[in-house]
Amino acid sequence: MPVALYRDQAVVIRTQKLGEADRIVTLFSRQRGRIRAVAKGVRRTKSKFGARLEPASYVDIQLYTGKTFDVVTQVEAIENYGDAISGDYQRWTIASAILETAERFTNNEGEPALQQFLLLTGALKSLAHQSHDPSLILDAYLLRSLSIAGYAPSMTICSRCEAPGPHKYFSLVGGGSVCLDCRPSASATPALETLQLMSDLVSGDWQAAEQSELKNRREASGLIAAYLQWHLERNLRSLPMVERVSL
Repeated sequence: MPVALYRDQAVVIRTQKLGEADRIVTLFSRQRGRIRAVAKGVRRTKSKFGARLEPASYVDIQLYTGKTFDVVTQVEAIENYGDAISGDYQRWTIASAILETAERFTNNEGEPALQQFLLLTGALKSLAHQSHDPSLILDAYLLRSLSIAGYAPSMTICSRCEAPGPHKYFSLVGGGSVCLDCRPSASATPALETLQLMSDLVSGDWQAAEQSELKNRREASGLIAAYLQWHLERNLRSLPMVERVSL
C-alpha cells in the first residue's frame, strides 16, 4: 500500500515527549486544521529539524498518514515567531494563551479552519514584530476568534431585542451588551469607553485602541476573558499566567 504523503503550512501549537527521542506535535495547518503528528528523533542533538518544531513556529511541513498519528518527514521554517517572542515574558505568556485558544477552537482533527489559521498567524506576527501593545493584540485575537466561531459579543446593540445602543449592561449569558429591559441578573456595567475599545479591537481600529486608557483596557480584558471561557465551557490554563503590563 503506497504511503500517503502530503504537504501543508502549519503553526506548532504544542509538543509532548514520546519515548526517548520522539515528540508528539500538535499543529494548526492551513489546509487541514488541527493535526497531531509524531516527529521521530527530534529530541536528539543531531536532529535536522527539532529546533523548527517548537511552539509558535510557522513551518512548511511534509507528513505521511499513519494509523494513529501522522508522521513528520520534512520541515522548513517559514517564520520562527517563538524565537522572537520567547525572550519577553509578557509576549510569551500572551502567545501561549493565543496558541491554547486556537487549539480549543478546533475541536475536530482534520477539519479546515482557514479563517482561524490566518487570524492565528497574523496575531503571532504582530507579537513578534511588536506591531501593537501585546495586551491589545491578545484581546483583539480573542474577540475575532470568538466572532469567527459564531460567538461574537454584541457591543453596539442589545443582543436580545436589537435596540440600538450603547447600553449600560453587559451579560455573558445574554451575548454581550443588553438593554435595561432585557438584562439578565448579574450583568456587568462596563464603562462605555470599554465597549468602544472592544469594538475598535474587532474592527481593527488600532489608532483608536492605542489611545484608550489603561483602566478601560483592564476592564475590557476581564470581560473578554470571562466571555471567552463562558463559551468554551472551560478555563484556559494559560490565561491566568498572562502578564498585563501598565502603560
